[in-house]
Amino acid sequence: MTNTSHTIADIERDTGLSKDTLRVWERRYGFPTPVRDAQGERRYDDGQLLRLRHIRRLIDAGHRPGAIVALPLDALLALSSDTQGAEIRMSAPAGASSGDPDAPDLPDHLRQWMNLLRRHQTRGLRASINQYLLAHGLSALVRDGLAPMNALVGQSWLEGRLAVFEEHLYTEVVLRVLRQAISQAAAGRSAQPPQVLLTTVPGEQHQLGLMMAEAMMVLEGCETVALGVQTPLPDIAQATKACQAQVVALGFSAATVARDARDALEQLRSLLPPNVDIWTGGQCAGLARRPRTREAVAGHTHLARLEDIGEAVARWRAGAMSAGVTA
Repeated sequence: MTNTSHTIADIERDTGLSKDTLRVWERRYGFPTPVRDAQGERRYDDGQLLRLRHIRRLIDAGHRPGAIVALPLDALLALSSDTQGAEIRMSAPAGASSGDPDAPDLPDHLRQWMNLLRRHQTRGLRASINQYLLAHGLSALVRDGLAPMNALVGQSWLEGRLAVFEEHLYTEVVLRVLRQAISQAAAGRSAQPPQVLLTTVPGEQHQLGLMMAEAMMVLEGCETVALGVQTPLPDIAQATKACQAQVVALGFSAATVARDARDALEQLRSLLPPNVDIWTGGQCAGLARRPRTREAVAGHTHLARLEDIGEAVARWRAGAMSAGVTA
């Protein structure tokens, strides 16, 4: 790796870590350590980029930012060796952790999708994913197709098997498939409460997981309103009122500092009516752990897995029925 100088925007595009997250880590943990160019802009060398790539994947595997961000590269590599493929092992068969499409026990559909992605055949990849959707249904596509494929793509990127633009190609293909599938699923069902508004807070750019969650909610019969990503908190509150949403669903990535996530939730809670629930999803470790009482945010439920969505919807409906709430 040559000693290239990268802007903060380059780092954000490459790693998926937001500019705000990078600045917070720099201030809180002493890493990264960019230099300033003649215009005062941050510049990062290749060594920092490599460390940030490994940090992102370790966080995706469940490590807390505060425990690993300041670690040197050799310590990160040791942790990566210990936890390599942790996310994939939860979502995909054994042997898939390398992201290698030639792995002997990789399911055929994942092997085919990886090969199509490597050859940049986006039309063929979209067609293959759609074929899986038609054969197995939307729930299986999200749970057994996209969840393990997301992990494979991420691991392949970390190992240098996929370039950043290839990861982006994959994301755009999947978003197109999901948008169409969600629209078709919603058209064929009679919507029931709760009405769920989905978005992310400023600084959270990861849309794919949010749309996978929306697909599962639509299959549960919910009416959904998707705002995309990075919606300012006052606008979330305004949209909730205008759309008469009963639940606000937010996605938080593994790179999010837990304290920042809780601060955002507390601010949003103060802006929303008390009868509007907040559901969060994603891999932010601080939200996944049960908070101490003083850290709890009233009316907030964290859904650690896609499978938890059905249970959350059922609980909401049971509670609404007990309270005499109607659509």
